[in-house]
Amino acid sequence: MSIFNKFIEIETEPGINIYNITNYLKDFLATTAIQNGQILVFSQHTTTALAINEDEVRLLEDIKVFLRKIAPESERYLHNDLHLRVVPEDEPMNAHSHLMAMMLTTSEVVPVIEGKLALGAWQSVLFFDLDGPRKRNVLLQISGE
Repeated sequence: MSIFNKFIEIETEPGINIYNITNYLKDFLATTAIQNGQILVFSQHTTTALAINEDEVRLLEDIKVFLRKIAPESERYLHNDLHLRVVPEDEPMNAHSHLMAMMLTTSEVVPVIEGKLALGAWQSVLFFDLDGPRKRNVLLQISGE
């Protein structure tokens, strides 16, 4: 079995944003000879997340509204008591972003069959930045034969 690793960097916009990263997976897979296996997609941040779902503009807006309802930025959060914590000078008040991320996941696995991603017709791999703008890192790890 072979294993290939690649980090991708995503520069995000302010606020909650959702990015379709499926083409990064396809492009990376094309650089390998893997025919059957899987791609692990892993986000290295606590205020980001991943999901496999439909990349449709109105649905993506619905998702943002849903996440804001789960953890409104305007609520009072202990994590935002920056004066009670040792933090860098530019530390944001982002407890809501951490809570949103916990409702999603930090990793997804996509099967590879006959050299192609085994995603359904309407499925895409979506990367969520819940606390932008920032530079974010996502690990792609392909394993297989």
